Formats: sequence, structure tokens, C-alpha cells
Amino acid sequence: MNIPLFDLTRQYISIEKEIDSAIKRVIEKGHFILGPEVSILEEEVASYIGIDFGVGVANGTDALHLALLACNIGAGDEVITTPFTFIATCEAISYCGARPVFVDIDPRTYTIDVDRIEEKVTGDTKAIIPVHLYGQSAEMDKIMDIARRYGLKVIEDSAQAFGADYKGKRLGGIGDVGCLSFFPTKNLGAYGDGGMVLTRDKEIAEKVRMLRVHGSSKKYIHSFLGFNSRLDELQAAILRVKLRYIDRWNEMRRENAAFYNSLLKGDDITIPYEENHNRHVYHLYVICIDERERNKCQGYLSERGISTAIHYPMPVSNQDTFKYLGYREEDLPNSHKVSGEILALPMYPELTKDEIRTVCSNLQDFLENRRKS
Repeated sequence: MNIPLFDLTRQYISIEKEIDSAIKRVIEKGHFILGPEVSILEEEVASYIGIDFGVGVANGTDALHLALLACNIGAGDEVITTPFTFIATCEAISYCGARPVFVDIDPRTYTIDVDRIEEKVTGDTKAIIPVHLYGQSAEMDKIMDIARRYGLKVIEDSAQAFGADYKGKRLGGIGDVGCLSFFPTKNLGAYGDGGMVLTRDKEIAEKVRMLRVHGSSKKYIHSFLGFNSRLDELQAAILRVKLRYIDRWNEMRRENAAFYNSLLKGDDITIPYEENHNRHVYHLYVICIDERERNKCQGYLSERGISTAIHYPMPVSNQDTFKYLGYREEDLPNSHKVSGEILALPMYPELTKDEIRTVCSNLQDFLENRRKS
């Protein structure tokens, strides 16, 4: 039995007629860039999140970059974030000429440790980017409190957490700005790249709209230098179909996570932790295993047709691109420890109970064999 980490084909088959009809509708209209499908999707996503404005862009990285620019983040500014994230979070900061300032993670949730944020605030700090990693919220109340006291913007990186809740509020709609990715493997994924900026602030929304089309609000009239970052009509039409199913699919992910949890018990494995006030949507189901065994375990499962992944093998602070910042392992101990232990197991709504049993059985066989050796 081959069990992939993700299986996008199963999802497509379940909604094939609706997807094909949406694509056909766009092709027949012949309007492919920033047309009615994008506009309606922006309204539908904003309504779903519970905010005023959504602005479709080309991808999640651009969503972060344009959001920072719209918040007037630039050269010499500092932005506090976590090193335990996909590099795009920090790339976006650097694209603006600003400097990432890293705060270590909570070892239970893998999100930014809010008790360590305030000590990193300086006169140059302009924003905080919490990353809602793997589908679980960072501690937003404390982050918003710090931001208000110091006059900082909060830009939520919600790329992995579409539909997740924090104390009954949808992620992406709590801070000043929320940023989404519609990469195909995300909980709400397109059949190509896509992203969106979410905000209640009309000025921020208008600036992002101009930034995505070369700094223009009127054709061939450019108020400032912008970018070519547009969500296309085909992707928007596909996403509109999928949006209708997102709550059901997220609940299926949660059910699969609960079944994993019921089977994976023991001192050798750390299963995902979920705060009581959060609604985790399990973009990834990630366990921790002793760093001396993690890579061997991954190889063992691969030989048996079970795909896994490591998100992420090193903190961003340790990447060559960001070594100039001068962070040492002892500065960010939890991020370094977790990066050596994490292993993502197969997770998608259509994953079956038999497949989960197979994954867990093989994982436990590996651990039992290691105990005996």
C-alpha cells in the first residue's frame, strides 16, 4: 500500500463536476485576469473570515510582502517573527529592506513564544508576524496586547491555517492584516499558485490593490512602483468551489488527527498539542521523535510506501540567507531541538482509517525494533 503525504486527486474526484463547470465558465467568458471570479472570491473569503476586505494576489509570499509594504514597513525597520517557519515569512520582511528579529517557539505548539516577544521590541520595531503553524493559532490575545502597547502592526501568516479558530475568531481576521496562501496542498488550495491579503483597514486594502498591479489604480497611471501579483480567474473560480467544502474538509482533518492520536501513544512519540481555546485544522499532522531516530524512521516508512516530510529541517535563522543576523543555536534552543525531531505523517481529508492504521502500525514496528536493538 502506497500512502502519500497529500493526495489532491481524491479531492478533485469528489467535486469533479463542479470544478470542471467552474473552469469551463471562465474559459467561455474569456476574462482571465482580475475579473468577476476574483472579485467575488475576495468578498466570499472576507465574509468567511469575518473582515471587510480581501485582495487576491499571486501567491502567499506576495501576500506577506505586499501586506508589509502597505503597512509602511521599510528599510531600517524591524519585524518580530519566529524562525520556525517556511522561509517566505522572512523573505517578505527582507524584500522590504527590513530586518527579521527572531523569537523562539513554544515547544508544545511550535508557534511563537509570546512571553519572549516584548524583550525584543526596540525603537525600530514596527510589526509582529505570528505564524499559525501546521494549522494552529499563535496566542493572539497576548500578541495584540503587546502590539497595542507599542504601536505595532500585527500581520498574521495564516498560510497553513485557513478555517482555524482562536477563541471563536477566524485566523487572518484578528490582526491588522491576515495573509493566505492557496498553494495546492494548503487546506484551501488552488490548482496553481495564489494568495490573499485580508484586512479591515480600507487604506491598507487599497494600497495592496495598487501594489499588485504595478502601483496603479487606473490603467497606465502609476502612483508608485508596484508589482505584477495578480490572482487569476481560473484559480479564483476553483477556489470558490472549494470554499463551500472547507469546513467539512477541516473537520475530516480533525477527525483523522484524533484517530492518529488514539493510536500513537507512548513515550517514544510526541503527538500534536492543541490548546483548548484553539480549533486546529491540521494542515500537517506532525509528531516528534528522538532526533537520533527521526531520519531512520523516515527511511523505514518510505521503504514501506509511506510518505513523510520534515517541516522544517532547520530554523530560518540557520539558513545561509539569514546567517548574517548572527543568531546562535543557544539563542533559539526550542526551534533547533524541534527541527531535529519533527516528522509529518500523511494528512488530508480523504485519508482513510485503514491507511492511518497502516501508518501507525509501521511506525510502532520501527520503534519496537529500535527498542530491541
